[in-house]
Amino acid sequence: MFDNLSEKLDKALHVLKGHGQITEINVAETTKEVRRALLDADVNFKIAKEFTNTVKEKALGQNVLTSLQPGQLMVKIVKDELTQLMGGESEGISLAGDPAVILMSGLQGSGKTTFSGKLANFLKSKKTKNPLLVACDVYRPAAIDQLHVVGEQIGVPVYSDKDNKDPVSLAKAGIDYARKNGHNVVIIDTAGRLAVDQQMMTEIANIRDAIKPQETLFVVDSMTGQDAVNTAKAFNEVLDFDGVVLTKLDGDTRGGAALSIKSVVDKPIKFIGTGEKMDAIDVFYPSRMADRILGMGDVVSLVERAQEQFDEEEARKLQKKIAKNKFGFDDFLNQIQQIKKMGSMKDLLGMIPGAGKALKGLDIDDDAFKHIEAIIHSMTPEERSNPSLLNASRKKRIAKGSGREIKEVNQLLKQFDQMSKMMKMMQGGGGKKMMQMMQNMPR
Repeated sequence: MFDNLSEKLDKALHVLKGHGQITEINVAETTKEVRRALLDADVNFKIAKEFTNTVKEKALGQNVLTSLQPGQLMVKIVKDELTQLMGGESEGISLAGDPAVILMSGLQGSGKTTFSGKLANFLKSKKTKNPLLVACDVYRPAAIDQLHVVGEQIGVPVYSDKDNKDPVSLAKAGIDYARKNGHNVVIIDTAGRLAVDQQMMTEIANIRDAIKPQETLFVVDSMTGQDAVNTAKAFNEVLDFDGVVLTKLDGDTRGGAALSIKSVVDKPIKFIGTGEKMDAIDVFYPSRMADRILGMGDVVSLVERAQEQFDEEEARKLQKKIAKNKFGFDDFLNQIQQIKKMGSMKDLLGMIPGAGKALKGLDIDDDAFKHIEAIIHSMTPEERSNPSLLNASRKKRIAKGSGREIKEVNQLLKQFDQMSKMMKMMQGGGGKKMMQMMQNMPR
């Protein structure tokens, strides 16, 4: 996401990153290019103009011209303004009620039903809540079935009644069911339409007035660009919702919705959907998103994802194995599984500062580890625990069993050996040696 915007902003700011003379004309040219980059990303013209005017004023007001590092100062100003444009601070959702009721709204096809499931999964796994999904789309039987499928995937029950055609009484019945069965969060999935229409708006407003939810969230497909912003405005005028959810941010989106929506409706973006899987949901942090847009990565999110998969007991066992030189391919396989749980490879690599630019145009397959796993699974348990046994004939058998070439087996063994040595050095505090080794590793 934001690949094109990141590239164009980088080019726009590049002129100020050198050590040449910085002038007021250079600053004006840079802000003009920044504005062009925002417009290309489908940001509203008025917002893009106000944004660049503010950046220009702050740049000249903070003596960018006489600064020792004018380029870096300009990047910081742009980053701070991007953060403010997207809302400044991250805002969570209110879970104060008993049960807390969350009402979902949005157009048909925005990803509302799928996101309801993702949110339930997020609250269950990360906030230790006991959620209930309620199917209130009385017009599309497939929507009710879809919510049941989603609920089954994540182990969250779904309340529905296909005989009841009144969404207001359905929502109320769902909340009553939650109270009786110990559910402390209720997520109500409502009907969508292909376009904004008065009947839909009246219906969802009636549900909101009847159940008085703690949160009303508006779900919008970020790939619809300025249409997403216009739809948000129409919904907000009727519902006065509490926050926005941007879905499909993993697609080939220009990002204009994420940058414009807060300014237009003055409501925070609370969550983003970053993929099809049920765990592909992130709390929206404006400052982290600004970092990613400017190619600075998002190390904080990367560390948080790693910590979610971190098992202290397992780490202690692994530490002992490394110390005794007993780190084997089963342990290596286990580490791969932990990485895969963290999310898509492209998304993870995009969180590493500078990696976004390096990966431009590369198609990174989420099955990047598949051939490694195939090779390891073709080894005997003895070979996995003791890699030194792998002679030429064993390698040949493993290559044949995994459907890979023998050079790939040799390459994996070499990488495994380097990784084992590196881990051993980390144990012994050999930082300098490890850095030298990393520099000599094949790229």
